[in-house]
Amino acid sequence: MMAFTLELDDDQVTVRDWLHGFAAEVIRPAAAEWDEREETPWPVIQEAARLGIYSLDFYAQQYADPSGLGIPIAMEELFWGDAGIGLSLVGTTLAAVSVLANGTDEQIGTWVPQMFGTPDDVKVAAFCSSEPDAGSDVSAMRTRAVYDEAKDEWVIDGTKTWATNGGIAGVHVVVATVDPALGARGQASLVIPPNTPGLSQGQKFRKHGIRASHTAEVVLDGVRVPGHCLLGGREKLEERLARARERAAAESRGDAGQRGRNAAMATFEASRPAVGAQAVGIARAAYEVALDYARTRVQFGRPIIDNQGIAFTLADMRTRIDAARLLVWRASWMAANNRPFTAAEGSMSKLYAGETAKWVTAQAMQILGGNGFTREYPVERMHRDAAVYTIFEGTSEIQRLVIARTLSGLPIR
Repeated sequence: MMAFTLELDDDQVTVRDWLHGFAAEVIRPAAAEWDEREETPWPVIQEAARLGIYSLDFYAQQYADPSGLGIPIAMEELFWGDAGIGLSLVGTTLAAVSVLANGTDEQIGTWVPQMFGTPDDVKVAAFCSSEPDAGSDVSAMRTRAVYDEAKDEWVIDGTKTWATNGGIAGVHVVVATVDPALGARGQASLVIPPNTPGLSQGQKFRKHGIRASHTAEVVLDGVRVPGHCLLGGREKLEERLARARERAAAESRGDAGQRGRNAAMATFEASRPAVGAQAVGIARAAYEVALDYARTRVQFGRPIIDNQGIAFTLADMRTRIDAARLLVWRASWMAANNRPFTAAEGSMSKLYAGETAKWVTAQAMQILGGNGFTREYPVERMHRDAAVYTIFEGTSEIQRLVIARTLSGLPIR
């Protein structure tokens, strides 16, 4: 196990500074344009691919950092540049991680490289889980995958929503119910290869923020994929379903306790610090704009930072940002070193970072006054972008529920 430290090593500093330069020189100058266009910033993605930032190798190296800090450092810097473009650059990793976590070696080698494409022909991937009636309540999922044994194919029907890169992706990874009687335990993930008939893009959402990131519905109408597209393989699925049926039977008898809860919780918990790091990046960016403005804006013959109300607000902004980063780093280190989240530390980091981003960006707008409300300054966009961080990857209310139930020992359903 690697000791927890706040001191970055030379490699981490090099990566951080490299990404910061890319964010400052490439992302920020393009941010306002792609926010207005509400389109995927393909030229920025291509430039990131050319430099090696948008690539499987880069993200794999960050995930492999034994300190756990590689991913949060990268996320903070990219989203300091712009949240919409940042999400366009990291959205593919949602699908890639699902294959890496659940797929066989052959599936990983086949599908993950296709998700990124090449610098000359960049691709994106989509992870499709949420549905119109199944967001936080994943047990309500209606998308079905039925195995056609005669053809060794899975037939998938349903509608997914809020899918980052949904419909424009080459590779889609879809979570579907294979045994409705088991609820959330009867679900599986399947890869849908490029150009598979029956998959289409539904509604594209016109969003309040993160507009440069494509978000849409994905409609699955009789989609057929080969049997080998089931992540982990059918034998592994049948073993898992058998265990789930045994557990369900034990629970119905009242003698199952809380077996199985921690593994499921840990899966969701482990991804949340990375989202928290994104929120920290947004908050830091807004704070820096507000600090610079307060130092240079003169009213009544002195910079407005000389006013105690402004100065104290900036002090609180910086304090909350640093506290959020510490929670994110702690949870990231714990996940990388297989330390159990006994107090839902992953949810803590996402909850506090998301709330911090929303609050800090609002204070930044207030410090800038009327200027903060215009698109001439970036804090208006940052405030819109920050709003989603108390909603997606589990709402703040869901995070509090997870934390409270973890502390109390009650089951998380």
